[in-house]
Amino acid sequence: MSSDMDLSQKLKHRKILVLSGSTAHKGELLELLKQISEITIVDDVEQALERLNKEDFDAVVSQTSDFLPLERASVNHQAIEILNTIGEGVCIVADDGTITWANRQMELFGTRVKEGVSQHAKKAGEFFRKRLEQEGISSQDQLRPRRYSITDEKSNRYFELIATAMLDLQGKLLNIAMVVWEATSSRRQQQRIDAIDKAGRELVRLEADAIAGMTVEQRISLVQDKIVRYARDLLHFDHFVVRLLDVKSNKLEVLFGVGMPEDEEIEVFANSQGNGITGYVAATGRSYVCNNLSNDPHYLPSLHDARCSLTVPLRLHDKVIGTLNVESHKENLFNEDDRQVAEIFARYIAFSLNILDLLVVERYKTTGQAADNLTSQMTEPLSKIITEASLLMEEYIGHDDLRYRLQSIIESTTTIKKALKDAQQAPKGIIGVHSDSAKGTTFPELREKHILVVDDEQFIRQTIADVVQKCGCLTDTARDGREALALIGQCKYDLVISDIKLPHASGYEIFACAQQKNIPVVLMTGFGYDPEHSIVRANREGLSAVLYKPFKADHLLETIRKAVSDSDENGHKVL
Repeated sequence: MSSDMDLSQKLKHRKILVLSGSTAHKGELLELLKQISEITIVDDVEQALERLNKEDFDAVVSQTSDFLPLERASVNHQAIEILNTIGEGVCIVADDGTITWANRQMELFGTRVKEGVSQHAKKAGEFFRKRLEQEGISSQDQLRPRRYSITDEKSNRYFELIATAMLDLQGKLLNIAMVVWEATSSRRQQQRIDAIDKAGRELVRLEADAIAGMTVEQRISLVQDKIVRYARDLLHFDHFVVRLLDVKSNKLEVLFGVGMPEDEEIEVFANSQGNGITGYVAATGRSYVCNNLSNDPHYLPSLHDARCSLTVPLRLHDKVIGTLNVESHKENLFNEDDRQVAEIFARYIAFSLNILDLLVVERYKTTGQAADNLTSQMTEPLSKIITEASLLMEEYIGHDDLRYRLQSIIESTTTIKKALKDAQQAPKGIIGVHSDSAKGTTFPELREKHILVVDDEQFIRQTIADVVQKCGCLTDTARDGREALALIGQCKYDLVISDIKLPHASGYEIFACAQQKNIPVVLMTGFGYDPEHSIVRANREGLSAVLYKPFKADHLLETIRKAVSDSDENGHKVL
C-alpha cells in the first residue's frame, strides 16, 4: 500500500500520453492515472508523434509492441526536423532526376536551382552506374561523391553541390543524395581576388629599358597612374592615399593621394599612439577597418565628412614600408572581404615601388655595368635559342641526324653563355639590395650551377637571372610551361625556379617533370596565391622551398644555396 501511495505522489499533476491500443486504458491503472494526472489518449503512433511535437508530456504509456515503432518514428521525425533547420539544401533525387524529397532550405532555393540539381543528379547517376558496372563496386563507401556547381544567371547567384550515391543491399544504384549550399559570396570574392591578381601582374609589368631614363618623379607618376586606375575600377576606392615610411625620421611621407584634401597636410609617424589609424597600422603592421570614425580613438580627420576607413600596410620582405589608406563618406562600407583584397593590392604596390626604386636604379649603378649589361641582354636571346632547339628535338623524334645537329646547337649556345659568365668580373653588388652587408655577401656554393628560371613576366625572369649570374651561375629562362618542360627534358639542371601560375602548365607539372630527372625545385608565388594547390601537392613530394614575391636578393640566393646543398648528387632531397 505504501508503494502505491509513493507512486501516486510521483505522478500527481503529471501529463501522460496513452496509446489507445494499450491495455492501460482499461482497468484500475487508467482510472488511477486519471485521478492524479492529466491523461491524453491517442489512437495510433502518428497521432502520438503529432501530439509529442506540439506538447510536452512527462510519460508515454503503450503496449510493448507499440514501443519500438514509436521510438523509430520519433527518431525519424527528429532527423527530418534537423535537416529542415540546417542552412544547406538537402534532397533525394530518383534515377530520372525527379526530386522525391527535399528539406525546407532546398525548397527556398527556388525552381531554377532545383532544375539544376535534377540535371546534375542525372549526370552523377550515369557516372555512378558506369563505375558500378565497370569496376564491380558493391559498397557505397567505394564511390566518391561528385561535385558540381550551378549558376543562376537571372539572380546572379552561385551554388555548389555534392552528389552521393545511395545503393540498395545488392549494391545497385537506388537514389542520389544531394547537398546544396549557396556560394555566391565566396565565388564573387574569388573573382575579385583573381581580378586583383591580374591587375597586380600588370602593375609590376615594367620594362627596364622603358624606365631606365626616367626621373624619380616620372617613375612614380607611371606607377601612380596604374594604381589609381586599378583601385577605382576593381576596388572602387575613390578616396585613398599612399604613404611611404622614412626609416630615419619614422615619418610617413605622402607619395600620392586621390580625392584627399591637399590643404590639410598632417604629419603622421609610425607610432601606435597619437598618430591616427595610419600611424597605428604602420607601427603594428596590422590592417584596420573602421566603420564608425566618429567614435574611433585612433582617427585623425583627413577626408571631410568621412564615415569609414580602411587602412592596410605596404609590406616588402616582411617589413612595413608604408600604408594604403582608404576613406569614404558612406557608412559601414568596408568589410573583411575589402580588407583581404586591399592587403593583396598593397603587396603589389610595394612590389612595383621596389622594382622602380631599387632593382632598376641599382642595376644601372652597379660597378661593372658594361659586363653586367652584356650578360643581361644576351641571357634571354640565348635562352630562346636553347628553348626553340629543345622544342624541335621533341617534334623530330626518330630523325637522329637532325636531333644530333640540334643538340650541337644547344651545347654551343650553352658554351657561349658560360664564356660570357666567365668574362664577368667578380660581383660588386646585389640587385635590389642597398644594405652594405648584403652587398658583400657571396655564395661560393653556387658557382658553376646551371639554373632554369621559369616565369611569364620577362622582368622577373631577367631580374632573377641577373642576381644568380653574379654568383657564378649559368642560367636559362622559359616564359611558359611548354618551354620549361622542353628544356627540362633536354638539358641537365642543378635547380629549377618556377612560378606556380603559367601558361600551358602549372607549377606542379613543372615540379613533377623535374622530379623525374631528380632536379630540385623552388616554386614562386605572389601573396600565397595558389589556385591549383601546386605548393601543397609538391610539398608532399619533396619540394625544396617556396619563394613569396616580392623577395630580397639575398633571400633568393640563400634559398637557392639551401635547395642545392640539401640535394645529393642525384638531386634527391637530403633529410
